[in-house]
Amino acid sequence: MRQFSLLILVCILSVSCQRNSSQTWENVKTAGRYVNKGLNALWGKDNESRLITSEEEFTGPAQEDYIPLKDDDLKTTFTATDKPIPQSNMATAALPEKANFKRPSAKLGHIFRVMHFDTDDHVIREKYDLISVARIASYLKKHHNAFLLIEGHTDQRASADYNLALGTRRANHIRVLLAKQGVDPQKVITVSCGKEKPIAFGRTPQDYALNRRAEFKIFEK
Repeated sequence: MRQFSLLILVCILSVSCQRNSSQTWENVKTAGRYVNKGLNALWGKDNESRLITSEEEFTGPAQEDYIPLKDDDLKTTFTATDKPIPQSNMATAALPEKANFKRPSAKLGHIFRVMHFDTDDHVIREKYDLISVARIASYLKKHHNAFLLIEGHTDQRASADYNLALGTRRANHIRVLLAKQGVDPQKVITVSCGKEKPIAFGRTPQDYALNRRAEFKIFEK
């Protein structure tokens, strides 16, 4: 009986040693795989692993998709029909000085009417304003020595930079409309006055509406 018990003990130890040896080999192979994976990641050869370079990568992407617009973004926002016509290519020697442009005479007042805009808008929408654009285009095509200056204005709200950009878009929109009707764009100059030249100084909606405008000055050689 004692010999039988010793025999069983030897078998158990043998199996235990075999399992430990086998498990040790598996652990060695596993450790080797992790070492190789770490080396591959270090040398940039591992496609599944990558180094975390910022806290944002560790925590994951933010859930909000809202991206606020800045004032600078508005300077490059145009509708499909309002792509600005560059003025940088105009021959500066042939252009009159801004001080030489004058307000149209009373005789021409029905042609060069002041045009108004909706809040935060730069597009001419009223039918009578579109008729005025057609009249201005007809006048400029008949008077080849005439130059036109378009001033874009805004109301007093919002920042100075925003309003300068908005005034530019308003003046450029009218310039584009004139070019589409056959006016030489090289004879149409645009400037933005932003909110610096209001004609109404109140704080009512009516005052704001009066200040959202485009005005015209002409020069004839």
